[in-house]
Amino acid sequence: MASEKQRAAARRNVKKAQAGAKRKKTLKHLSGKTKKALGEEANKVRKGEAKTRKELNEEAARLDIRGRSKMGKDELRRAIARAR
Repeated sequence: MASEKQRAAARRNVKKAQAGAKRKKTLKHLSGKTKKALGEEANKVRKGEAKTRKELNEEAARLDIRGRSKMGKDELRRAIARAR
């Protein structure tokens, strides 16, 4: 049987998880315009018209671009274009 200390820790964990779920932004909560843009980008990647973030990060590493781990996809694209 769990001790009172263990039950209190479990209650805290549940409350933290519930609070995190409330703050979490899921696709459901995004605007239609944003969802459409995300879908279009995903389709470009699937068709091979655009690179994935992983591919962009690898190319940035080859070009020795600093701060690449903190950049988003668009920032990586611009940094790679400038470095070329």
